[in-house]
Amino acid sequence: MAVSAAPPTAPWIDRQLRALLAQRGHAWLLQGPSGLGQFELAMGLVRAWLCDAPTPEGACGRCASCHGIDVHTHVDLAVLMPETEMLVRGWPLPEKAQREIDEKKRKPSKDIRVEAMRETIEFAQRTSGRGRGKAVLVYPAERMNPVSANALLKTLEEPPGDVRFVLATDAAHLLLPTIRSRCLAHTLAWPESAEALSWLAGQGVATGSGQALLHAAGGRPAAALALAEDPQAATRWAQWPRALAGGDASVLTGLPLPEAVARLQKLCHDTLAVQLGAAPRFFAPGDLPTRPLSHAALLRWWQQLTQAARTAEHPLNAGLAAEFLASTARSALNSHD
Repeated sequence: MAVSAAPPTAPWIDRQLRALLAQRGHAWLLQGPSGLGQFELAMGLVRAWLCDAPTPEGACGRCASCHGIDVHTHVDLAVLMPETEMLVRGWPLPEKAQREIDEKKRKPSKDIRVEAMRETIEFAQRTSGRGRGKAVLVYPAERMNPVSANALLKTLEEPPGDVRFVLATDAAHLLLPTIRSRCLAHTLAWPESAEALSWLAGQGVATGSGQALLHAAGGRPAAALALAEDPQAATRWAQWPRALAGGDASVLTGLPLPEAVARLQKLCHDTLAVQLGAAPRFFAPGDLPTRPLSHAALLRWWQQLTQAARTAEHPLNAGLAAEFLASTARSALNSHD
């Protein structure tokens, strides 16, 4: 499978990359809410560390090292991710793991497996193949189980002289305190709305829908860009509150259940915010109910969605679950104070 070169990163990621490259340290922990570019910033770091001709701005993008990373074959880079994440991002699995999955002996793991961690630690002990040191990228770092995390901890405590680590996560609180304490921490910065809209326009997103998509994505430009793949996404998003209040469950059609629950949580959050006199985050104020609703009913709806999120990956019946979600949304959005 051909792998294209890394696309240009967003300007707010580039700014953070320059700041991190100006500092020293053998291990970084990139943290913050999901969707702010943890993986992209981590890749920017390892590309620059291994580049044959790096600059303060980052990797050159043209040398043999950069090409090796682009095609996912760099001899001095270990990318440690759950197998599900590696498959989505096009990174090759170890031969044994790929064979087990191909032969239906097991499903791809959603966690960082102990076997993969052990192979990575062995990699860290070896001499650099290209003479510019080695790099280990762990993402999402919270997917390490306690055994994997403790195995990595020993290497972080006594790192080989020519290896550097970058761990990226949107749930740093789930990491072992000892892991966090051995890394330099960087919290991802939120982009300004104007800069995000300008970037979306540069990616071909129509100016009129950019703001609605950015609202729908909770201010996360990459997520807004993904939504823009559907040309009607902005219009449909604006119609969501009214459709669900009217009992139209078709807006959930085709959505994976976890995504449907996540979107309903955004709607519940914003409905509660408006009812309490606060500004909504995911919807335009005019798209939300303005008449007084029952705070108790909205809070009960939030609790129901929280419970649904716990089982959304493995519902007993996806169709019935979607009907239940639509019914509870209609009830809450038509409640009386």
